[in-house]
Amino acid sequence: MKGKTKKIIDILVTYCILIVVAGIFLFPCLWLILSSFSSTGNLYSIPGFFPEDYSLNSFIKLFTDTAMYDYPRWLLNTLIIAVLSCLFSTILVILTAYVISRFEFKARRPLMKGALILGMFPSFMSMTIIYILMTQFHLVDNIFGLILIYSCTSPMGYLVQKGFFDTIPTSIYEAARIDGANDWRIFRTITLPLAKPMIVYTALTSFTWPWSDFVLPKMLLSKRDNWTVAVGLMSLGETEFARFAAGAVFIAVPIVLLYFLLVKNMVTGLTAGAVKG
Repeated sequence: MKGKTKKIIDILVTYCILIVVAGIFLFPCLWLILSSFSSTGNLYSIPGFFPEDYSLNSFIKLFTDTAMYDYPRWLLNTLIIAVLSCLFSTILVILTAYVISRFEFKARRPLMKGALILGMFPSFMSMTIIYILMTQFHLVDNIFGLILIYSCTSPMGYLVQKGFFDTIPTSIYEAARIDGANDWRIFRTITLPLAKPMIVYTALTSFTWPWSDFVLPKMLLSKRDNWTVAVGLMSLGETEFARFAAGAVFIAVPIVLLYFLLVKNMVTGLTAGAVKG
């Protein structure tokens, strides 16, 4: 009985701690959602933590009042950047991880060590050189310049995907080679079907970064028509806080939906890729 009582107490304490931690993390989200329905729209007019009067005016103005703050255009720019970056990044990362996992060549070890060392440096250290390169290629203030950066830098994070490919038994590939399959056919008919969880994980993470990134778009995009949602929302004045909150809530909806739809494959891919590095 003492052991059973102790176990029950441990479970109750654990759940209480988890509830408190969940409440701490959920409170800012709840506050932002409720603030997006504020009828006044001004941050300083909210008497306490939450507004007193609620309305849908902020969401209506978000898509109709586009004279200065063209949210639909920013949303379209963000969608184009995120979708194309996700497509190219997923292809490049999967190909990079597969090649390094399954093929032996002289530069394999140096490439892996170089990627590991470069990944230790903070990303903001490369901002100056990125801006200079984009200036030389005339890609400043061009959304396709952002797509190029997101796509070309994505293969640096190939380690999780490589770990997944390392777990696929070599005997499968050997049997396919005995049957006369070449490298492309093995990759297309064997590896890709087995790598579905990892592809989903890679696609989701490749979509999330450009969808919510602020630093690179702020540095490279100056024209209002080319802004992304993150840059556009930060340009809103203090009297437009409800519109800011509405835009932030709306931009978060696709990520939340994708997470709940793909969470099973995402967790499977992440845990499988962590088996080997």
